Amino acid sequence: MNANGTARLQSVVDEYVAEAAEKGLYDHTGRCLRTERWDGTVVLMVVDAAFTSVGLDYFNTVVPAVLDFEASLYDPGTVSTLEGLADVRPETVEDVWANRRSWRVARGVADHLATVADREGVDDREALRRWAADVDLERWDEGPVGAVSGVGINTVQYLRMMGGVDTAMPDSIVRRVIERLLAEADVDLPTDGDVELVRTIGDIAAATDHRPIEVCWTTWLVESEGDLVADERYRDALDRI
Repeated sequence: MNANGTARLQSVVDEYVAEAAEKGLYDHTGRCLRTERWDGTVVLMVVDAAFTSVGLDYFNTVVPAVLDFEASLYDPGTVSTLEGLADVRPETVEDVWANRRSWRVARGVADHLATVADREGVDDREALRRWAADVDLERWDEGPVGAVSGVGINTVQYLRMMGGVDTAMPDSIVRRVIERLLAEADVDLPTDGDVELVRTIGDIAAATDHRPIEVCWTTWLVESEGDLVADERYRDALDRI
C-alpha cells in the first residue's frame, strides 16, 4: 500500500472508529482485553459464545438468553462452574435455550477450559486467557476447542477476544463493513478467506494506529445492530458486554 492509500485508509477508518466510539467502542474492547465481559465470569462468556455461534441477533436474542441463563441457572448455583457447564444435559435446559448445537459448543469449550484450569492450577479467567494466547490462527481447527462439534473460526476468535487477545472475528457483518470501508478508501486488500480477513484487519489496524479488536468492534457498532446500544432494554447489560 502506497502513502496515498494509507492516508485514505486512515481517514476512512478514523471516521468509522469515531462513530463507534460514541457507542462505547473502547469500553467494549477494554472489557474484552481485560477478560472482564459479563463481570469476568467465564461461564457466561462461554455461554455467550455458544449462543452466538448459531448466528442469531446478538442484542435481541443472545443477550436476553444469557441473562436468563444467569438468573435461572448460574446465580442459583445449578450451573456455576465450567465443570458444571460441561456436564449440562441439553434436555434439562431447553427452556433457557433450545438449540442443542449451542449446548454441544458450550459443553465442549467448558470441558477443555476446565481441564486447562485443573492442569495448570489456575482459575477460569486465567485458563481462558492461556488457551486464547496459545491458539495458532492458521491452525485454529486443529486445537481442542476448534475440534468441538459446532465450533467454527468465529467462535474460536470470539472466545480469544474475550480471553484478552487483540484479534478479530471474521463474521458476515465484519466482512461486509470491512469490504465497504476498503472500497471507500480505494484500497485493495484480500478479504475472501476467513483467516485472510483476520490478517487484513490486522494490516488495517497497523496502518491506521488502531487495534485489530477495535476495528472488529467498530464494524459491529456502526451497523444497524449498533443502534440498539442506546435501547433502554439493554441498559443493564451494556456495562457488562
